[in-house]
Amino acid sequence: MKILIADDDTQLLRALRITLKVKGYRIITAANGAQAIEAAIDQRPDIILLDLGMPELDGVEVIRAVRGWSEAPILVISGRTGAADKVEALDVGADDYVTKPFSIDELLARIRALTRRLPHDNALPVATFGDVTVDLAARVVTRTTAGEQRTVRLTPTEWQVLELLIRNPGKLVTRQTMLAHIWGTDHVTDTGYLRLYMSQLRKKLEPDPGAPRYLLTEAGMGYRLQLDD
Repeated sequence: MKILIADDDTQLLRALRITLKVKGYRIITAANGAQAIEAAIDQRPDIILLDLGMPELDGVEVIRAVRGWSEAPILVISGRTGAADKVEALDVGADDYVTKPFSIDELLARIRALTRRLPHDNALPVATFGDVTVDLAARVVTRTTAGEQRTVRLTPTEWQVLELLIRNPGKLVTRQTMLAHIWGTDHVTDTGYLRLYMSQLRKKLEPDPGAPRYLLTEAGMGYRLQLDD
């Protein structure tokens, strides 16, 4: 199991990395909020351990960013003991909260509890909308026209855009989340990328690309995949 630990305390990072490796976990570390988001995107950890008071982006901002596309359990490890801090972290998407200092036995118990919440079915979804079927596991898109099924070729980036929407069916996926997920946090303002790739996907997948029924734009916010009822 892969765990991302994000904290600007280098001594704590080192200690947790050693301790959790001994317990059989694979460890990724990040020293600030921006690194944490990059590592979450690139490494896809199973669980995230996260400090709130980090430079660049604080923990709450990291939780908001990650929750836009990932369901990985997030355990906050913070020196902030106030109830308001705990409520805010949990409200934006954290799963648990432990305050510093903590015992390693308590931390391991909380990690085990979060592990029990992880899905054990690793099957990737198959989505159908209109005459289109998308099989993420096989990485195949097909369209059925006049009873004939044909394969639709997508570029690697088109795949990433479509997969992110399929993993969040019916939900708004913000432009910032999509840009950070696909191109990295340095490109969260480059909305022209998204308009280009969404236009290409609509040409390939929508019955009428000029009046999309499934790949919808939420003006000023992001995009949504609307599946059939």
